[in-house]
Amino acid sequence: MLSSDNQSDVLSAPERLVTETRLEFRRAALEHVERAAHATAPRIYVDLAATKDIDASGLGVLVLLQKRAREKMIATRLLHPGKSVRQMLLLTKLDYLFELKD
Repeated sequence: MLSSDNQSDVLSAPERLVTETRLEFRRAALEHVERAAHATAPRIYVDLAATKDIDASGLGVLVLLQKRAREKMIATRLLHPGKSVRQMLLLTKLDYLFELKD
């Protein structure tokens, strides 16, 4: 079982979270939510340190991930969001959906 702040089960986002990479990341993200739910984890972690490019489809996957996690009473924490990711979240007013941690 994961403890309340155990970050050992962190999902790493790709360097480019865009249309071309969204399906593989979506699959991994939904599996990540299921693992966390079975472990009764209070939150999931997505590491965005390597993500330099994100588009609307990438944001869509993050929103889907957050929605599925919230349905299971799990918070979503985005770790190390770079400037471009943070900017997209602010521009689209989606930043309120996530816990952000540098």
